[in-house]
Amino acid sequence: MHAGIIFLLVIIGSVLFHVFTPWYWTDIASNWKGMDDTITLTFWVGGGVFVAVCLFMIYCVFKYQHKEERRAEYKPEDKKLEKILTWATTLGVCALLAPGLIIWNQYVNVPKNAIEVDVMAWQWGWQYRLPGADGKLGTTQVRNIADNNPFGINPDDPFGKDDIMVESDVINLENNRPVKILLRSVDVLHNWYVPQFRAKMDAVPGVVTFYWFEPNKTGEYEVLCAEYCGVGHYAMRGSVLVQDEQDYATWLGEQETFADLIAKQQDLVIGDTKLAKK
Repeated sequence: MHAGIIFLLVIIGSVLFHVFTPWYWTDIASNWKGMDDTITLTFWVGGGVFVAVCLFMIYCVFKYQHKEERRAEYKPEDKKLEKILTWATTLGVCALLAPGLIIWNQYVNVPKNAIEVDVMAWQWGWQYRLPGADGKLGTTQVRNIADNNPFGINPDDPFGKDDIMVESDVINLENNRPVKILLRSVDVLHNWYVPQFRAKMDAVPGVVTFYWFEPNKTGEYEVLCAEYCGVGHYAMRGSVLVQDEQDYATWLGEQETFADLIAKQQDLVIGDTKLAKK
C-alpha cells in the first residue's frame, strides 16, 4: 500500500513540476514553430505513457497485495496481451517519429530564395562570409586557409572576389528572409546555436553541413556553441542582429569584400618592402 501511495505522489509531483517549472524555452524568433510542436507532442505522448504505467503499477500494488490465502498462478504466455502491447508500442513509436521526420524533411529542403551564410568555427570563435553582388559564394579549398584567407577562398575564382567577409563574432541578418547556414570547422566539433531560432547543426572538420531558418522578429540574439570544444567552450559566444531590410542593406554596404582584404594585404607587403629597403 505504501508503494502505491509513493507512485501516486510521483505522478502528482511530476505534473506539478511541469506546470510550475521555472525552466522553459525562450520566445521563438523564427519559422520553426514545428520544433516546439514536436517537443510538446513528445511530452504528451511520453508523459501519458509514464502516467499510465504508474497508474497500472498502483492498480497492481492494491489488487495483488499479499494475502495468506492467495496463491500465484503460473501463466508464462498471454497472446492477447502480447498483441496489445506490440500494437500499442508500435503506435506510440510512430506517434513520436512521424512529426520529427516531417520536420526533418522541411529542415533540409532549403527555399530557393534563401541567402547563404558561410559560418567558420574555430577554438573559440566565429567568422562569417556572405555572397556579394553576384549572389554566389566563391569556391574554397582547405589548403588555401591562412591568416589572410580564413575561409580558404580560391583566389582565382571570380565569384569569390566580391564575397563579403565578416571577421567578427557578430553577424547581421535580414528579417523575414530565409537563411541557409553553411557550417565548417578548422579544428574540432562545434555547433552554431541560437535558442530563439530553434535550429542547430554540428560544424564538422572537413565537412560542410547545413540547415536553414527564417528569422521573423528583429532584435539581437546570442549565439552559443552547443558542442563541447575544449577549455574555452564556455566563452565561444557571439551575436545575431536581425534587422529590417533597409538597415540590413546599410550594414551590408559597409562590409569589406575578399578583394578588399587582398588589396590591404598587398599594400602591407609593399609598405614592409619599402621600409626594409630604407
